[in-house]
Amino acid sequence: MSSKPPVHLHVYGIGNCDSCRAALKWLHARSVPHTFHDLRADGLSPGVLESWLASPHAAVLINRRSKTWRQLSAEDKQAAADRPLELLLSHPTLIKRPVITDGANLLEVGFDPARLEGCI
Repeated sequence: MSSKPPVHLHVYGIGNCDSCRAALKWLHARSVPHTFHDLRADGLSPGVLESWLASPHAAVLINRRSKTWRQLSAEDKQAAADRPLELLLSHPTLIKRPVITDGANLLEVGFDPARLEGCI
């Protein structure tokens, strides 16, 4: 970790998600200040999601390997390309997890310790 003061991270995910738990454990072990936002319990504002969809990480936000994705109709899957905001707000479990931000900018989607190390 660098000598700059640690940024307070916001981790968006689902409490029972293995990737989210691993990321939270990793952050805790490194004493990185963070807040966990449960997408099911806390929800997600359209404004936050819009900013994520405008980021360079937008292409990986939808988890097309998830059980939720496999259960979607063909029409809903097409909505992922046409209207991703509406689809993700109505099905937050489609969001690849965890989504890690510094409060203003989306830093990472998914948990990769090496990439996350570069963000803190």
